[in-house]
Parts: sequence; structure tokens; C-alpha cells
Amino acid sequence: MILDGSTSQITAPPIMAARLWLRGLSFSDTQPLIDVSQAAPTAPPSLALRQAMAEMVVHDADTHLYGPILGNPDLRSRLADHWAATYGAPVTSDHVAITAGCNQAFCATIAALCRSGDDIILPAPWYFNHDMWLQMAGVKTQALLCDDTLLPDPDRAAQMIGPRTKAIVLVSPNNPCGVEYAPELLQSFYELCRARGIALIVDETYKDFHSNAQRPHGLLQNENWDSVLISLYSFSKTYRLTGHRVGAVIASPKKLKEIEKFLDTVTICPAQLGQKSALWGLEHLTDWVEAERITTLAKAAAMRTAFAPLSDMGWRLLGIGAYFAYVSHPFSHIGAHAAQRILQDQSILSLPGTFFAPPTMTEAQGHLRLAFANIDEKTIEILIERLVQATLRLAPDAKGA
Repeated sequence: MILDGSTSQITAPPIMAARLWLRGLSFSDTQPLIDVSQAAPTAPPSLALRQAMAEMVVHDADTHLYGPILGNPDLRSRLADHWAATYGAPVTSDHVAITAGCNQAFCATIAALCRSGDDIILPAPWYFNHDMWLQMAGVKTQALLCDDTLLPDPDRAAQMIGPRTKAIVLVSPNNPCGVEYAPELLQSFYELCRARGIALIVDETYKDFHSNAQRPHGLLQNENWDSVLISLYSFSKTYRLTGHRVGAVIASPKKLKEIEKFLDTVTICPAQLGQKSALWGLEHLTDWVEAERITTLAKAAAMRTAFAPLSDMGWRLLGIGAYFAYVSHPFSHIGAHAAQRILQDQSILSLPGTFFAPPTMTEAQGHLRLAFANIDEKTIEILIERLVQATLRLAPDAKGA
């Protein structure tokens, strides 16, 4: 007898599902594949960091051993200093837990806050792994549907809070939409959560690519901020450490005691090499990270400029920032299948909006996410040129719309 577990009703991982579309396809030298599907660096860490990592592997014996459940004290302390300096607020190492990537940071946080049958408010479009984990954990996802501004409405969220609502989750800069939430909007959600006695979880995976280099928000300026706010962070994007799985939770020491139970049963401790590499990055790569931020912002500007011909053909640039452009397309007759048809026609691998939304959000069938951070500005121009050709071939009525 085969028993279905908590994963049986969950759809396949979207990135892997999209990569299955590549089977049987071939790409020519004149039209190579442009992959804008995944929001993670494809380049390795900086050469200086890789050299430091080699030294760690060869000469630091404890790189190969277990460490503390909540992470190495030196990394927790250094990240606390970084967070305090960024947000001008009191943050100590007791507020920091290191995790095996930011996905685990989210899973551990939900495990600490929720029981089966509780619910979480998640703005849609959403980061699909958040919804997937909530389903596996038996936690109901309440979809806070965003309009074309792609901004969540705190007044609408207030109407959704019930006796079993445990938190509102926000991602800023946003995945999949790219938009940055204004400090005032984040503060409105903070005040709502404080008033209703629930947590505000802010995923700041893309913090280091924010257009505001100083202070993306003032949430930690609130008195007793850690009674409401839980921040999630990733070293993967900042230092290109995706394969080493290192992230963090910044929360109250009380919450971290509960998170520690989850981490101990799942990974025992974060990997030592990833932690040591993250610490080295915090200590040595400030200027390098800033250069990466400027380069990524320049790509976003290039994307905005290059997009103009598509705007004349019925496309809309709904959101852009950090790693992403979130767009609507004019292929209403093929809807959610547009991503596959564009791949077949123009060798572009992108993700449909339906990967990031509940079935009730029907407008997502007309959306695509284009993760442009892994391609250069010249390739961005080629990407737009190919999308123009796809429009002429697949939606000829959109010409001149």
C-alpha cells in the first residue's frame, strides 16, 4: 500500500518544471538560449573569496566539523553588526540565527509560529516556495491579491486577519515582481501586525540590490521591534554562494529558541564552509557588493529603456527591480502557455505568472517573470528584440496596439 504524504498534492518545483520544457529542443549558434528563468547568480563567487575558501578547506580543520545549531558565533555577531549599521538599530548576535539558505529560514520561522490549521497572509504574486512550504506544513495560505501596482494593501490585509492568522509575509525587493516596498508601506504593515498581535515576516533576500543604498526601511527603529518583526536574509545572492546554502533569521531571542528546535532536527547546523565564506564576505567584500549592486541597477535601467518597443505592442512592464522584470504580455489566446511558445519560437526560457499565483488570480495567465540579473546589457537588448519577433509571430494582432 502506498501512502500519500504531505507533498503528494504539491505541484512540482516550478524551476525544474520549466527546465523540462528544454527536452527535445536544440539551440543554434545564431539563436542561443537566453535563460531568464532563475533568480540566482550563475557565476561563481569572486576570485578572492574562492581563494579564501580554498584556504579554509585545506587549513581550517573545523571547516569539516559540526558547529552550533544557530550558527557560528563570529558570523552571528558580524551579521548583527551589519544589520545594526544598516538600520541604525540595536541588533545583537542573540537576534541572529544562521540557516541553510533563506528558504530554510522561512521554513524554520513558520514551524516556530504555526500549527497545522493556522494561516499566513501572503501577497500574490508570491515567491512559490513560500506557498509550497505552507501547504506541506498544513498552514493555509491566504492570498492577498495585488493589483497592477503589485503592491499589497494593508487595509485589505486587515480584513483577512482571523483568529488563526499568525503572520503576514512580505518580500522586498520583491520576488517575483521586482518592486521595492516604500518604508511607509512597510511601516503600515508593521503597525497592523503589532495592533493585531501577529508577526510581520520580511524576506530581504535582495536587500543588497535595493536602489536605496542607505536604509531600505525604518522598521527596526520601532520600540521593541523584535516583538513583531522577523527578517530573513540570504548570503547566496550577495556573495554568489548559492551552492553553499547560507541564510539567516533576525528575530527576538525568544523566537530563535523555537527556531533552534527546527534547525536541530533538520540540518543540525549550517555548513561550515558556507558560514566561513559569508563571514569573509562581510569582512572583505563591501566594495565588491556595492559594485554588484550598481551593475544590477544598471541592468534594470537598461531593461526599462529597451522595453519601449514592446510597450507599443501591448506589453506592460508591471514591476522591475533587484533581479526581476514582471511583465504582462499580449498573448491572450495562449495565456499561461505563452512562456513555452516563446521558448520554442525564440529560445527564451522564462516563467509564467501562474507559477507565482493561486488559480483564482486569473490575470497571472497573462504575466511573465524575466530574471535579467544573469545576462548582460547587450543580451537584454537581444532579449527584447526576440520578444518583439515573438509578438509578431505569435500575436500579430498586437502590432501597434
